[in-house]
Amino acid sequence: MTLRVLVAERILTMDPTRPEAEVVVVDGDRIVDVGERGLVGRYPQASLVDLGDTTVVPGFIDAHYHLCLDALHPRWADLRHVNDSPGLADAVMAQAAAEPEADWVRGVGWSDLEHDYQPTCRDLDAMNLDRPAIAVHYSYHQCIVSSAGLDALGISASTPDPPGGSIGRFADGSPNGLLVERAFSEAQRRSMASYLDPDRWADLIVTAAQRLVAEGITCVHDAACPPSAEAVYGALVRDKRLPLGVVVMPHPAALLAPLDASRLEGAVTGEGDDRLAVGPIKLFADGGVLPAITGTWHGRELSMGLVFEGLVDQVRTVVERGFRVAVHAIGNAGVAAALDAFEAAGREQPGADHRFRIEHASLLQGPQINRMAGLGVVGVVQPGFLHHMGGAVEGFAPDDMTWMAFGSLQSAGVVLAASSDAPCAFSAPLLTSARGTTRLTSKGTVLDSEQSLPYESWLRAYTAGAAFAGGQEEVRGRIARGLVADLVVLEGPLDASRPPTVVETWAAGKQVYVASPQGVSLPTDQGEAT
Repeated sequence: MTLRVLVAERILTMDPTRPEAEVVVVDGDRIVDVGERGLVGRYPQASLVDLGDTTVVPGFIDAHYHLCLDALHPRWADLRHVNDSPGLADAVMAQAAAEPEADWVRGVGWSDLEHDYQPTCRDLDAMNLDRPAIAVHYSYHQCIVSSAGLDALGISASTPDPPGGSIGRFADGSPNGLLVERAFSEAQRRSMASYLDPDRWADLIVTAAQRLVAEGITCVHDAACPPSAEAVYGALVRDKRLPLGVVVMPHPAALLAPLDASRLEGAVTGEGDDRLAVGPIKLFADGGVLPAITGTWHGRELSMGLVFEGLVDQVRTVVERGFRVAVHAIGNAGVAAALDAFEAAGREQPGADHRFRIEHASLLQGPQINRMAGLGVVGVVQPGFLHHMGGAVEGFAPDDMTWMAFGSLQSAGVVLAASSDAPCAFSAPLLTSARGTTRLTSKGTVLDSEQSLPYESWLRAYTAGAAFAGGQEEVRGRIARGLVADLVVLEGPLDASRPPTVVETWAAGKQVYVASPQGVSLPTDQGEAT
């Protein structure tokens, strides 16, 4: 029997026409009715699922998640806890032995936030590897490559910094292996090539997606999705193996690269279905480790970071070809560049629902917030950034600017879509949402408490808000008639100081995860939720 009646103590629908309910009726993969407990009697033929004293919300949608990239992490050396040269050597040499056929030895996740260790090419050269090596920063906006890697990339002492990037150098001018922003892009692309076997990649995506389902995530917007990953997703859908919904955000194979016009010949935004759909084209306004910031700090002129050139023309081209667009912009100058590009494109197509997105919008000025609201820009934000970025920027607040101004954005009427930016940060929506409420940093301090949002507001941003950002508000993100039956069952109060836990996840009307009493993840199905 496919008709089921789910009863819970509280159902948060995220639907303004009926904000709360006690019963949701599911037929196959769709929601067919929502209401109070008396609704049970209308469906005597249905299977009754009593969820007890729980809260049910729509399935979480991570609106900015690099799933195709995160899935590959198990194949690479984990550098997250490396803080010295011996530790780096142990991890990278083990990786070289584990992947002997790969053209490059890859490690990922090194961080400079909590320790002073800054590797150079000399650290990698000392390992005497038989091929180039790369250590990718946790941000995916910089890396360290070995001297063999520099040679493979054609980088020498005479190589100039590329537009939108920089090459680190020793005191004598020779490259030290540090490649930042768009200088990193080609190293990332080249070092990835050996790891993109479609069949193995597909298996890894399925495994990673099952982990997300256990966190209550039933859909992701895969930010910066190259054509090769789009093809793998398509194969997974055809084989009915994709455990969650995916909205792909097309981007060139070289991460951080400008628009590749050839992709504009393919499927446009909105094509696809609830399992796999095309979302906005992904573009960049500024850097990640070099966000563009201009203004004053304690009254003194301030200018730092990188603004990538040509954004106005790229956005105009994308919009003219029928795509929506999402622009990475962290610093206030990056946000200004994105808004200028949106405004120019909007003037050429007045009245169109462009659904412009700014990814991150981490440092904002008050007028920019109002401008976002006026242009109907969706703010795709990361409450979990309060953890690592909050600790890093504390004490650095340029005049008349606010870091992660979530409260001001919501007050101005900007639609917020929540996300994690994983693998650059942790993904669990119930935990990242807690950071957005408590504003706690990794240092245990509170950053700008007045920018806090209630916990339930974050759950709305992870459901209805994220669905709107992906153009899927009539597909998912609410518990309402006709929508896909993506549901998450939560145990415990909606309290940011002690977040609830996911006890069940339903994707497309099918129970795909249930927590065991021992707290062990128990996926209930290995295939697609159909």
